[in-house]
Amino acid sequence: MRQFFASFFLNKYFLAFIVIFAYLESVQIRYFFGRKVDWYLFTPEAAVAQLFNAMLLFVIIGIVIKRFDEQVSLSRAIRVFVISLLIYVLGNNMLSYLVALSFGTVARNFNEASLTSSNIKYAMDVFVYGGFFLAHYYFQKNQEDKAKLANLEKTQMQSQLAQLKAQLDPHFLFNNLNVLDQLIEEDQAQASAFLHDFSDIYRYVLQSSDQQLVPLDDELAFAQRYFRLMQQKYGQAYRLELSGEVPTQAFLPALSLQLLIENAIEHNLGTELSPVAIQLKISEMSLKICNVLKPKKQVKKGGGRALQNLRTQFELLGKYSMHIKQNESTFEVTIPLIFENEH
Repeated sequence: MRQFFASFFLNKYFLAFIVIFAYLESVQIRYFFGRKVDWYLFTPEAAVAQLFNAMLLFVIIGIVIKRFDEQVSLSRAIRVFVISLLIYVLGNNMLSYLVALSFGTVARNFNEASLTSSNIKYAMDVFVYGGFFLAHYYFQKNQEDKAKLANLEKTQMQSQLAQLKAQLDPHFLFNNLNVLDQLIEEDQAQASAFLHDFSDIYRYVLQSSDQQLVPLDDELAFAQRYFRLMQQKYGQAYRLELSGEVPTQAFLPALSLQLLIENAIEHNLGTELSPVAIQLKISEMSLKICNVLKPKKQVKKGGGRALQNLRTQFELLGKYSMHIKQNESTFEVTIPLIFENEH
């Protein structure tokens, strides 16, 4: 029985409330009919009987909920209430009839006046104690469902973020290994310097891979080191221009800036004579990366997935949106800055 009540969140505090309420109700009824204060007014036997009826009603409602529906909604609560009311009233009438039959008092206890009075009492029990039960149960059930939903959303967010990072990090590694492979053929000394810089950069990748957010200062430093790495291969074919003041306590998803810079390099053909300028503009609430469009003739298959991954990360982290704007001459990506007091 204890386990049954526990399954409906009926903890000791709720049951203590029911005990106190049943006792006070018995005192109130006795005073209403007797109109006097004496020791009998406060004896507990009526309260014990009422408490027994309340527990019986709770069992009936619990069985009805388990049998028919455990979902939280007004229509379902009304259905549970009505079915429980019918079972409780009919059950009490049958029990009363059997008792009256055994004592030979059927005629006295089952006339119109007695039946009306007792059935009103049974119905009131359902409305009062059943109402308490359902209100408590559905409130606790709703709280539990909200907690489960919040945990589920948190788990899904963490899982999806991990999957997105798993897609981004190997992409970063393989891309730079390809760069290193090309440099080994062209200039071994330059390849050695590239490998040294790359090891420092990938150390940052490994350190930040288990973090949802990293400080903007760290991301900017990492992006600049990454761009210097790219210059070892491309020379002055691409240029990075930074402007604006860095806000304090601002954060971004790890590798965001590297991804955007890499995207500009991958999709635009820069040369020493006609370089592609990549402008990184920092404002109080956002960061914008803009580059002149000089599309390469051969577009890499699967292009756009990295940007979509980054967009999804911002959506999973909360009400943040990444905006992409493109016209005939420029391509622009604006990402929101996330501040410590917001996340």
